[in-house]
Amino acid sequence: MSTKQVFAGSASGLLVMLAMVGCTSSQPQQPSNATAAAAAPAATEMKQTFDNTLLKEWTGPYGGVPAFDKMNLADIKPAMEKGMALHLADIDAITNNTAAPTFENTIVPYEKAGEALSRAFIYYGIWGSNMSTPEFRKIQAELAPQISDFRSKISQNTKLFQRIKAVYDQSQKTPLPADQQRTVQLIYEDFAMEGAGLSTEAKQRYAAINKELSSLYTSYGNNVLADEEKYVTFFTKDQLSGLPESFVKAAAKAAADNGKPGQYAVTNTRSSMDQFLTYSDNRALREKVWNTYYSRGDNADANDNNQNITNILRLRDERVKLLGYNTYADWRLQNRMAKNPQNAMALMEAVWPAALARVKEEVKDMQAIANASGAKITIAPWDYRYYAEKVRKKKYDLDSDEVKQYLELGNLTQAIFYTAGELFNFSFKPVPAGSVPVFHEDVKVWEVTDKTTGEHIGLWYLDPFARPGKRSGAWASQYRSFSTFDGKKTVLASNNSNFVKPAPGDPVLVSWDDATTFFHEFGHALHFLASNVKYPTLNSGVRDYTEFQSQLLERWLSTDRVINQFLKHHKTGQVMPASLVAKIKKAATFNQGFETTEFLASALMDLKYHTVPDPTGLDPDKFERETLAALKMPKEIVMRHRSPHFTHVFSGEGYAAGYYGYLWADVLTADAAEAFEEAPGGFYDREVAAKLVKYLFAPRNAMDPAEAYRLFRGRDAKIDALMRDRGFPVPAGQKAQKK
Repeated sequence: MSTKQVFAGSASGLLVMLAMVGCTSSQPQQPSNATAAAAAPAATEMKQTFDNTLLKEWTGPYGGVPAFDKMNLADIKPAMEKGMALHLADIDAITNNTAAPTFENTIVPYEKAGEALSRAFIYYGIWGSNMSTPEFRKIQAELAPQISDFRSKISQNTKLFQRIKAVYDQSQKTPLPADQQRTVQLIYEDFAMEGAGLSTEAKQRYAAINKELSSLYTSYGNNVLADEEKYVTFFTKDQLSGLPESFVKAAAKAAADNGKPGQYAVTNTRSSMDQFLTYSDNRALREKVWNTYYSRGDNADANDNNQNITNILRLRDERVKLLGYNTYADWRLQNRMAKNPQNAMALMEAVWPAALARVKEEVKDMQAIANASGAKITIAPWDYRYYAEKVRKKKYDLDSDEVKQYLELGNLTQAIFYTAGELFNFSFKPVPAGSVPVFHEDVKVWEVTDKTTGEHIGLWYLDPFARPGKRSGAWASQYRSFSTFDGKKTVLASNNSNFVKPAPGDPVLVSWDDATTFFHEFGHALHFLASNVKYPTLNSGVRDYTEFQSQLLERWLSTDRVINQFLKHHKTGQVMPASLVAKIKKAATFNQGFETTEFLASALMDLKYHTVPDPTGLDPDKFERETLAALKMPKEIVMRHRSPHFTHVFSGEGYAAGYYGYLWADVLTADAAEAFEEAPGGFYDREVAAKLVKYLFAPRNAMDPAEAYRLFRGRDAKIDALMRDRGFPVPAGQKAQKK
C-alpha cells in the first residue's frame, strides 16, 4: 500500500505514491502540494547551466532521463540548497508582478516554478528510499530543517497567497475552464490548510513547528531503517526444518552477505519474516524472528521511537489548533473522501466486529490442528501464520509453497504488461542496454508505448530486490509526471519491491500475497502512465482514493487469461492446473480475519492517536495497549504496523490520520470489481475498461473523486460489495453472498 511522497512535477504537483498492502512511507519530507516544484523556472526564462550534476537538465532519450549513473553524495546538499534558492527566486518573480492577479500571470508561473529543485529532489528521494547510507542520513538530518524553512517561506508567503486568493475569488464569480478551475481550487485550499491566512505571530509558530516536525520525521524513519539493518536473525543447518528450498538458498545468501557464510539468516523485512513464520517448524526461532520484527523502533536504545511519537503528536495537535481545528484528524480529513474522522471511524467500526468474529473461527481451527499434532501450546502471534498454513492445507488442500512454484517474477512481469495492454492499450519493451542510466544494477527499464499508434507514453523502472540501505515494503514513485500546459511531458514511473534475491541462477519465486502486491504497485504506475491532465497540480492525489486504482488492479492476477498464460511452473513450464486454481479461488476469503484485523488495528490506532483532544505527554506504549484492549484486539494478532515502526504515519504526514484510506478505497475496489464481473466481457470487457481509464485513471485529480466514481459506476459505491468480497456477513437488506 504506497505511499510515499515524491517530488515530481509542479509547484503543487507532489505525487503521493502508495504502497500498501506494502505501500510503506518512510520517504523524507518534501514540499507539500503548496510548495513543491515544477517544470520551467519562472524567474529565469533563459536556460540555466549548472556545475552540479543533480541540478542539470535531464538529457538523453525519452524527453530526458535522470543521470542516476552520475549521482554523487557530495553533490546533494549544495544541489538542494541552490535549488531552494532558485525556487524562492521564482516565487519572488510572481509576487513582484504589479499587474492584477490572473490565472496566466500567477497560477501558470507558480506551476512552472522550481525546475532545478525538482530534479535534485528526485536524487534525494532515491538516496532516502533505495540507496540510503549512514553518510546520507547525516546529510538528511541537516537538510530536513532547511527544507522545512523553505516550505514555510512559500506556504506562508502573504503576497503569494493574496495573489492566489484573488484568482480563486474571481473564479468563484466567473468560472474558469474546468481544468483551470480545479487547479486554482486545489492550490488555494492547500495554502489555506497550511496556515497562509494566519497572523504573523501564528505563522512564525506554525513554521517553527513544521521545522521541528521535519527533524522528528527524519529521525523516526531512520530509526526504523537502522533496526531493519541491525537486527538479523542467524540460524544453523539443524534449524531448517519446514523451510522451502528456495527460502533456504536465499537465507544462506543473506547470511553470507551479512558476514556469516555457512549459516542462514532471516533479515528484518516483511518478506523474509513472513516466509519464515509461515514455514519454520522451530517455534522458539519463530518467536525470536517475530519479536525482532515487531519490536523495530521499540528496543529502548538509541533508535527507540516512542518519544518521537509523543513529540510528533503534540506538535501536530498544536499546529492544527493554530488553524482552529479541534484535532489533527479534523484538519486532515476535510478534503478527503471521508470528509471527517467520524465517517472514517464509522466505516471501520462497521467491518471490525465481523473481522473479530472470523479471527475466533480461525484460531479455533488452528488450535485444533495444534492439539491433534500433540503440540501442547496455545496459539500465539508467532504461531498464526504457521498454523494458518496448516489449516489452509487441511481445509482447502492448498499448499502455499506449491503455489509459489507457478509465481516466477519474470512471468508475473509479463502478466502485468499483458493486463496493461488489454485495459490501457499499453505496450512494454525493454530499453536498449545502457541507454537509460540506473542507480543500481538490479534496476531494469522498459519503454511504454501505445499499442496501436506506437506513441511514446513513458518509461517504467523496476527495482525488485531487498538490500541494505533500501527501506522495506513495496512502493511506487514517479520521476516525472504528465502535463501539457508547458509542452508535453511524458511519464517516468517506477515500482520498488523487496523480494528476497535468490541464489545465482535460481528463479525468483514469490508468494501469492507478494504477487498480489506486485499487481497493486503496478496499479499505481498505471495511474501515473495513464494521466491525461494539462496542469501538474492535477496529478496530485486524494489519500483515501489513490489506493483504489491499485487495489483494483490486484483483481487481474486471478483472471483466467493471466493464469493460463503466465502462471507457469518454473521448471516444467506447465500452466497452473485447474485443480490448483480452483483451490486458490475457493480459499479466496481464507484468513480474512487475520488480514482484516491486523490492518484495521493499525488504521483504528492511527485515527485514535489523531483524535486525542490533547496528546501532550501521551505514552505511546500505554496508549497502544489500552486502545487495543478497549477494541478487544485478539491476543493472537498484532497490529500490522505497531506504533514505533508505523512509518506511514510517523515518518511523514502522507498517511497520518489517513491509514483508514486503504479500507475506504477497498469499498470502491470491491464495488468496481463487481461492475466488471457483471459485464459481458468480464474483467476484460472493453466498454467497462474504457470507462475505467476515462473516469478513474486518466483524470487523476482533475475532478472530484466521488463524482468520477459516479460517472464510472452510475451510482455511489456500497459497503455490501466489500463484505461479500471478504466473506463477511452482508449488511441487512443486501443481496446474498455471490458464489
